[in-house]
Amino acid sequence: MTEPLLRIEGLRKAFGALVACNDVSLDLRPGEIHALIGPNGAGKSTLIKQIAGNMAPDAGRIHLAGRDVTGLSTAARARLGLGRTFQISSLAMEYTVLQNVMLGALGHRGGVMRFLSPVMKDKALLQTARAALERVGLAEAARRRTADLSHGQRRQLEVAVALTLSPRVFLMDEPMAGLGAEGSARLTGFLDQLRQEAPILLVEHDMDAVFALADRISVLVYGAVIATGTADEIRADPAVREAYLGEEDAA
Repeated sequence: MTEPLLRIEGLRKAFGALVACNDVSLDLRPGEIHALIGPNGAGKSTLIKQIAGNMAPDAGRIHLAGRDVTGLSTAARARLGLGRTFQISSLAMEYTVLQNVMLGALGHRGGVMRFLSPVMKDKALLQTARAALERVGLAEAARRRTADLSHGQRRQLEVAVALTLSPRVFLMDEPMAGLGAEGSARLTGFLDQLRQEAPILLVEHDMDAVFALADRISVLVYGAVIATGTADEIRADPAVREAYLGEEDAA
């Protein structure tokens, strides 16, 4: 079996009596999309924050490409190849599309933030940024103000920023949020291709996208993984249907 690029072992996080992450273990293998689903309040955001480095676990380990990164900062994890997109946009809305990607590339490389004008003259950063925009289909929008983009285009831009790292692993937190049917379909197609460059741990509520994309699905309920399997296995799992999918089946 191919060695996982991301491996989570026994993560636990509690806030007083509330256990938000309860002995969670999962992995992400080369070329796959591993979806993490669960009802609101299941602990998905807490888990993602621990993987990304925004929150320290109370117990457990996180390995990225064979290296223990549990104690490393978010920036250090990014430099080692963890590319992340956010549930809530972290883009600078008044900057242009190109400026956002260049500043993202600079930050990922651990560079000292400089005045914007000198940064825009950095040929290496400019080449990296333009290549990323070309990949996500935003090359022609490079000089547009980010605030003027559609919601779907901002999602594409977040992926472009992540691409500047040449990531070994993508961590995506609800990339379909706020997209209509057409935007979701377009992004689903893009992510299907992107997995060949780097595997994706995908947190998503859009079940059509999850079942279309995921090689494996893990279901998180009350902070614990209650099942992991293929889409067919998850659909047929009685515990999953009762805890999460039942309401959608009845809809």
